[in-house]
Amino acid sequence: MARKLRLEFAGAVYHVISRGNYRSEVFGSDATKQAFLHCLGEACGKAGWVVHAWCVMSNHYHLCLETPQPNLVEGMRWLQSTFALRFNRWRNERGHLFQGRYKALPVAPDAVGTVCHYIHLNPVRAGLVGAEALAGWPWTSLAPLSAPRRRRPGWVSFAAALEGAGGLRDTPAGRRSYLAYLGWLQENEPAQKELAFERMSQDWAVGPREFKLELLGAYERLATGREGGEASLRELAQERWAQRLAIYLSVLKKTDAEVQTEPKGVAWKVAVAAAMKQTTTASNPWLAHHLHMGSPFRLSRLVSDCRRNPKAYEDYTQRIGKFRRS
Repeated sequence: MARKLRLEFAGAVYHVISRGNYRSEVFGSDATKQAFLHCLGEACGKAGWVVHAWCVMSNHYHLCLETPQPNLVEGMRWLQSTFALRFNRWRNERGHLFQGRYKALPVAPDAVGTVCHYIHLNPVRAGLVGAEALAGWPWTSLAPLSAPRRRRPGWVSFAAALEGAGGLRDTPAGRRSYLAYLGWLQENEPAQKELAFERMSQDWAVGPREFKLELLGAYERLATGREGGEASLRELAQERWAQRLAIYLSVLKKTDAEVQTEPKGVAWKVAVAAAMKQTTTASNPWLAHHLHMGSPFRLSRLVSDCRRNPKAYEDYTQRIGKFRRS
């Protein structure tokens, strides 16, 4: 059976769910959960994602994920493959880490807050923590919500969750009210039913009938070839990489001729490759080819050296960094 096509568009929000292979406890230790969140933060930096809510359980995770660019497939491919590679390296294991394809349910704009509530209450439904102690459980996005703003990850936004609980604001009083709202919602089955909690992980999309009808039309156009499928999405991703690469080369005042003729391991090429690895999902083979840096393995070693010995590349990384901050 052919795989169902992923529907991607700028500004899309998804309820993403992925389980360990054979429902194994992929995230059985706190260190593994923390490593996954670190990897998620890297993926958000590369793909420009915004996470409205997350929850990491022992054998699966939930994300309420917004993609300002249409790059869900690109970013998820990097996130899951990179974490699986690191996990297997830590454990000296091989094989698939996650069970089949991840779920990615498109979410209507008005339903984003509801999905956040559902995700935040997941450990309560599983009996891992009581609603009154949920803010202290470290593996949902409620933990950074309760922290001072300066300590929060830059890739998390709580606006949708707070707005979806009655227009609350991101203030100490608003955050306390949100926790009280979650406690009330957990005990109120009619309210959960009204919000369609039972379908948050089971349906193919989250939102009203009109939203789903619009999605069906988009899926039909995708399936009949009137709009590109995953192959064209890969081409779009590579076009984004090429645009970002061109910007970095322009910042350093490097020409195509210099890319082709200067040494494969020259410092400015390494700095550009490192910046591309940090801000995009560009693969090592793609970067090695477009920067004329030889083999992907050599490029990977040089980028690692740039991270370990930043002073050797400081002039170029600072110039690129000024552009990224502007």
